[in-house]
Amino acid sequence: MKNLPQLTDALITLDDRVATLTLNRHDLRNALTGSHLIEDIIAVAEWVNHCDDVSVLVITGAGSAFSAGGNIRDMAERGGDFAGDVAECADRYRKGIQRIPLALQAVEVPIIAAVNGAAIGAGFDLANMADVRFASDKAKFGETFLNLGIIPGDGGAWLMQRLIGYQRAFELTLSGRVIDAAEAKELGIVMEVVPADELMPTAMKLATRIASQPPKATRLTKRLMKMAQRMELKDFLDVCAVFQGMCHNEPEHLDAVNKMLESMAKK
Repeated sequence: MKNLPQLTDALITLDDRVATLTLNRHDLRNALTGSHLIEDIIAVAEWVNHCDDVSVLVITGAGSAFSAGGNIRDMAERGGDFAGDVAECADRYRKGIQRIPLALQAVEVPIIAAVNGAAIGAGFDLANMADVRFASDKAKFGETFLNLGIIPGDGGAWLMQRLIGYQRAFELTLSGRVIDAAEAKELGIVMEVVPADELMPTAMKLATRIASQPPKATRLTKRLMKMAQRMELKDFLDVCAVFQGMCHNEPEHLDAVNKMLESMAKK
């Protein structure tokens, strides 16, 4: 594969405009701290935005876990990302794990999380940073920070309530309970729950469908979906008008229109 980023603790593939990022520290249950996964995720996010050959990013985990979040052994020893006084610890969060939500928020293509196993703490939050989530029937989800006497330092309290509403997010965050995939679907956290061997085919089916769409318009549509969450309607419509003008002047638009006309002529 050309132009793939060099990663340390994760794997990246690119096939038919679908990039698949696999967290590959199953010995640590894909913990984000105490590994190089933070840097790997950020590298992929930046690469995706600069690679015109990518239309969709799928994120999954190798082994039994999607991601166990923070490295609890480092917490116990006050080492790694959790060492130092208040100012030092805060600085490490800003320069470390907090870069993930900022990087993924800025990704221009749709992100699909294929949650293969436990998504705990920051691992749960990582899944919630995606646009769409599919879960294996073996997956578990837990916003378990408070169980350890800490808060969701990676933005989880911001993410989850926008996904499922304040009340449900409050209950999960303050109780720290772990839920199974079926309840995650009931709450609206995941779109579909499937047997483990069907997880990646299910995620790839949607990824392939999206990747078949005109790529420049796909990126603009993703940007609009994000912007709609924070803009007033009138201002949003102004942006839509400009983006639409850009689309009408792209060759991919005429190609798509001609394909549609050809399809209609055959009916």
